[in-house]
Amino acid sequence: MNRLTGKAALVTGAESGIGLATSRLFVAAGARVHLVGLDAAALRAAAAELDAGWTVADVTDSAAVRSATEQAVHRLGPLDVLFSNAGISGPIAALVDYPEAEFQRVLLVHVVGAFHVLKHGIPAMRDGGSVIINSSVVGLTADPGIAGYATAKHAQVGLMRVAAKECAARRIRVNTIHPGPTDTVFQRAIEQAATGAAAGAAAAAFDAMIPLGRHGTVDEIARAVLFLASDDSTFLTGATIAVDGGMSI
Repeated sequence: MNRLTGKAALVTGAESGIGLATSRLFVAAGARVHLVGLDAAALRAAAAELDAGWTVADVTDSAAVRSATEQAVHRLGPLDVLFSNAGISGPIAALVDYPEAEFQRVLLVHVVGAFHVLKHGIPAMRDGGSVIINSSVVGLTADPGIAGYATAKHAQVGLMRVAAKECAARRIRVNTIHPGPTDTVFQRAIEQAATGAAAGAAAAAFDAMIPLGRHGTVDEIARAVLFLASDDSTFLTGATIAVDGGMSI
């Protein structure tokens, strides 16, 4: 499990769900981590568990992301891994009815937020590091009612591909990961909004759309992120990695 021994990682959206599970796995694999998110109490608890640094920062605020990155570097030294994971779901509505302010907000968090993480994080990285952006299965596909979320998740792929080419000379790999429905509070809220059903029925409806017949776990997604963060993926860049139980087939 010592695949990240001696490595320093910054994780956004780190206080819960995939971000927290990945931070735990990074530490178990030997990394030192700096946690970034919005919930101070949850970050404090996670940092105490993982012997990690933490910063409250909104990824839509460039100055806040720059400050969080500087704090991480002050504590850990140059970074080896960036995991841009912060996100929101947005409303479920037909495109013609989709609230304009909410559309802009979803893009601001996912696209501008990821841009800020890369803009300030990449200069703080050692050569040969790894950047991972958490997109979604709907960054490869799409469904009715999710104009904001699907657009943002597709846009992250474009950002990743530009960064992969720009960072190649420094041997920094940049990839996106595309989870399918994962058993988190975040996903359960999306499913209930999309179906109008109670939690159990909504989850069952989504299970029926997944070839493997079930939701993923946060630990399964975290293991894929660990692969991209580690030296096991040193010849992999510019890739879209689907971890979706076959949903994007």
